Amino acid sequence: MTKNPQQTLCTDTLKLLADFWTLRIIEVIHKNELRYCEIERALETVNPVTLTNRLQKLEAAGIVNRTEEIQDKISVSYSLTTRGREVLPILTALATFSKKISHKT
Repeated sequence: MTKNPQQTLCTDTLKLLADFWTLRIIEVIHKNELRYCEIERALETVNPVTLTNRLQKLEAAGIVNRTEEIQDKISVSYSLTTRGREVLPILTALATFSKKISHKT
C-alpha cells in the first residue's frame, strides 16, 4: 500500500501542532513578541521543560522566531513567523467548532 502524500503532510502537521501546549503557545504569542517568562506566566500551569521543548520544536519548524537580546543578561523573546501566522485561521476554526459543539450538549 502506497502512502498518500497529502495524508503524510497532514500527519506531519498534526504531529507538530496537535498538542495542547503547542496551540496555547501560538495563541499566547500571536499578538506580541513575548519573553520566555511572559509566556510561562500567561500559560500558568505549563511545566518549564515542556515549554522549552515546545518552543524549540516550533522554532525548528519555522513557526516561531527566537530572538536573543543582550542587556545586563541575555533576554530571549519569541514571536510568530509568517508561517506561524498561517496557523491562526486553524485556531479560529477550532474555536468556532468548539463553540458549536459546546452548545449541543
